[in-house]
Amino acid sequence: MLENKRIGFIGGGAMCEAMIGGLLHKGLLKPEQITVNDVASSRLTLLQQQYAVKTTDSATKVAGESEILFLTVKPQVMATVLSNIGKVVPKKTIVVSIAAGIKIATMEKYLLGVPVIRVMPNTPVAVGEGMSAVARGTHADEKTAQLISEMFAAVGRSVVVEESMMDAVTGLSGSGPAFFFLMLDALSDAGVRVGFSRQNALLLSAQTMLGAAKMVLETGEHPGKLKDMVTSPGGTAITGVHMLETHSIRASLIEAVVAATARSRDMGKDQ
Repeated sequence: MLENKRIGFIGGGAMCEAMIGGLLHKGLLKPEQITVNDVASSRLTLLQQQYAVKTTDSATKVAGESEILFLTVKPQVMATVLSNIGKVVPKKTIVVSIAAGIKIATMEKYLLGVPVIRVMPNTPVAVGEGMSAVARGTHADEKTAQLISEMFAAVGRSVVVEESMMDAVTGLSGSGPAFFFLMLDALSDAGVRVGFSRQNALLLSAQTMLGAAKMVLETGEHPGKLKDMVTSPGGTAITGVHMLETHSIRASLIEAVVAATARSRDMGKDQ
């Protein structure tokens, strides 16, 4: 699938490093297939020493030689990067952007006839448990989108969606880690309140959240069914669930995702 393909990264930050680490760990790529460009020479040195990848201070060199080119830069510098590389990117090169809020149509103005893929990952890619949504541009076919989706599966899980759903992706999986961190912090406080040390309270809370999520993913069962398996009649769990429902946790989470989605849509109007 990726054998002998030349992979380039413009932007050598945390997302770039997470992708390189995941792709090498899963055996999908070899270090010699990867070339990284970044404005900070210290980042290039670190990546070369840690992963044995090739590096360069020339963005146009990476853009002109890569078969799959990842644009792992901040949204505010994307226009500058695209204007610099637009004329040197080969028509067959797959260009993948992870810049939040930058629409495919914007990128295609600079990359005429080039297959463009837009990806929205979330922060847990840093530990190999990310959730990424992949959308394809005008010149990218389903096979191309699936290839990129499989590459992002090296750092978690991925799904192919229409670009029109990217604001919803941002509201749910993009913003979701913040919601879970908030709940985790509250559960940890609750553990301290009932007598645990902070360390044990946090461990109990985090592992319980991780285990519950893993059960949903690995069993394929609806979370409502799994909840019912835990809540015995008149027991502790159903008593706690009743208290959460009394305080509208379900409605609060729904409204949080809806609000985050709307905010993402508003921010995108400026792009």
